[in-house]
Amino acid sequence: MEEEVVEVMKKSSRASPAMSSTTHVHSPSMVDSAPKTPKSPFATRFMNTPLASPMKKAFENIHGYLEEVGRFTKLDRQDAWLPITESRKGNAYYAAFHILSSGIGFQALVLPLAFTNLGWIWGIICLCGAFMWQLYTLWLLIQLHESESGVRHSRYLKLAMAAFGEKLGKLLALFPIMYLSGGTCVTLIMIGGGTMKIFFQIVCGEGCTLSPLSTTEWYLVFTCTAILLAQLPNLNSIAGVSLIGAITAVAYCALIWIVSMVKGTLPHVSYDPPKGPSKFTSTFCVCNALGIIAFAFRGHNLVLEIQGTMPSDAQQPSRLAMWRGCMFAYLIIALCLFPLAIGGYWAYGNSIPPDQGMLSALYKFHQHDTSKLIIALTSMLVVINSLSSFQIYAMPVFDNLESRYTIKKNRPCPRWLRVALRGFFGCLAFFIAVALPFLRSLAGLIGGIALPITLAYPCFMWVEIKKPKIYSINWCLNWTLGILGMVLSLMVVTGAIWSIVAQGIKFHFFNPQ
Repeated sequence: MEEEVVEVMKKSSRASPAMSSTTHVHSPSMVDSAPKTPKSPFATRFMNTPLASPMKKAFENIHGYLEEVGRFTKLDRQDAWLPITESRKGNAYYAAFHILSSGIGFQALVLPLAFTNLGWIWGIICLCGAFMWQLYTLWLLIQLHESESGVRHSRYLKLAMAAFGEKLGKLLALFPIMYLSGGTCVTLIMIGGGTMKIFFQIVCGEGCTLSPLSTTEWYLVFTCTAILLAQLPNLNSIAGVSLIGAITAVAYCALIWIVSMVKGTLPHVSYDPPKGPSKFTSTFCVCNALGIIAFAFRGHNLVLEIQGTMPSDAQQPSRLAMWRGCMFAYLIIALCLFPLAIGGYWAYGNSIPPDQGMLSALYKFHQHDTSKLIIALTSMLVVINSLSSFQIYAMPVFDNLESRYTIKKNRPCPRWLRVALRGFFGCLAFFIAVALPFLRSLAGLIGGIALPITLAYPCFMWVEIKKPKIYSINWCLNWTLGILGMVLSLMVVTGAIWSIVAQGIKFHFFNPQ
């Protein structure tokens, strides 16, 4: 009888699989003939004892934690081979060092120039507004670093491609990012090499018997030193260099504005904004001033890269430590930039030299009534900070060059090739600095093109990725700031073009002054 039942059930299972999945026949013969499932290693007498239950629970917790981490962050094998993400042992202190070293630089020294066209009230208002604006977009980038799918966007270009699509993301972000990295390195060679020359002249004195080096030779000395420092393997390994750069940046900013304010205002100082021959002239001057303020808060192209050096898991996501480091760093940056801009304008008014701003003003107006030790120390601090900033701004270029090799060969970049690539970039930056010494005159134009990286794109990327409710406060705020950032970029570019046309540029190739 049992055999007939089994035969009937087999036929019915072939005819109706759905029925077989829900019908159960408890037959001793079927139970005996079914294959036996191997027992779990936990299903032993020992593991069922009260002593083993805590161990069993711990194993289950570890398994659940590993699954949660796996869902939270997905690692790319390429990241372990590239200099930005090769080491993920960073922390909030390292992040603060990197941000301070890159956030305070030569762009801060020309901030008082913006006040000459905006005046006291509008200058302070625009400076405060730009600071809060860029701090908000910085927060957006930090939050967007880790996506809900677990992917970490450790490069600004990758985030732009994820938000806008591969083609549009490259079109919008590739050139500004490469300019903010490579172009800044070229400018640092010009400033660092030129300041080295001034430092030598101050230390050697007027009766020096040593034959001075030319400007090109000083550029070469700076470049060789920068290439040697660039042999540190990855972004996390230059944390000590960034610490030195941060200390020197804070020190020379403090020295410059303190000396300027102690010496007092210049005789017959004027704070009246210059009147142009027409309203268009005044408008374009205001656009240039806004560009100077906005360009002082660059560096957002490095934020995601810095955050990519940090470890991250479900309990301690990297955005927490990154935001702590950023808040500390930008507190120090504010304490440097605001006194430098306000104190510099108070001391010099409209007499601030347009080239290097406060540094040139210190040499021009206080070279004879200030100790040579202070002026030489300030020059040396500027050189050291320029060398430190070169390393962090060049790192995205190094990462991009090495990624071409790792993607093609599917293996890490060998040491000799890494040295060769970094040496090649240093030599290329040196060649551009010597061949195009007028490049700094175009900084306003190219800086206006790169301005959306800081003020506009983060807002648009937040809307595209997070998709806030339409017409909500979050949606309206980000769209408004994004559009304003694009309009400001257009105004800065227009003002820079007008300045070039009205004042002209001396195109002297291969002749740095």
